[in-house]
Amino acid sequence: MRTSQVVISFAVAALVAGCSGGQADDAAAGESAPSSPSSPPSQRSSVTLPPEPRPENEAPCPYLDSERVAQVNGQRVGSVSTSSDDPPACFFLRPDGETQLTVRVYTGEPDVARGLVDAAAPVATSNPTSQPTGWEGGYESDDDGAVYAVAQDGDAVVITTNQPQSVKARTVATEVISALGF
Repeated sequence: MRTSQVVISFAVAALVAGCSGGQADDAAAGESAPSSPSSPPSQRSSVTLPPEPRPENEAPCPYLDSERVAQVNGQRVGSVSTSSDDPPACFFLRPDGETQLTVRVYTGEPDVARGLVDAAAPVATSNPTSQPTGWEGGYESDDDGAVYAVAQDGDAVVITTNQPQSVKARTVATEVISALGF
């Protein structure tokens, strides 16, 4: 009886080790686990994204009117701040000082533009979009708000809103792209 328990214990241990795929053993031996074969090599290389923009100056947004934001987002705008980026990110605040809508614009390398969009609206979890025509990205919404992020070539536009309707963020994105002449 005791011998059969030992044999069963070894069989269970072998089965558990076989199910782990050996990655724990590889890591213990100092070897790294292989990268995911499902992602192409170009997507496995990391792209360095610029830091998140911060509101630095209380100033009007140069490409989006605060009255239009109030109309689209459904809340009065108390103040507007911009970052020092070129073009600047714009932060639209409610009268109580809470951020209601943020616009981030990037112009530069196509890989960075796509990386910013994927960071804001991950391909794996967001709804895909191709609006406006020629732009690709995604959108997500939940009880805390929505994000709409799209890129074309080396340009990216990322809109976040405290409203759960992603159509509001999409409307702003379309207007920003038009105003900037992308």
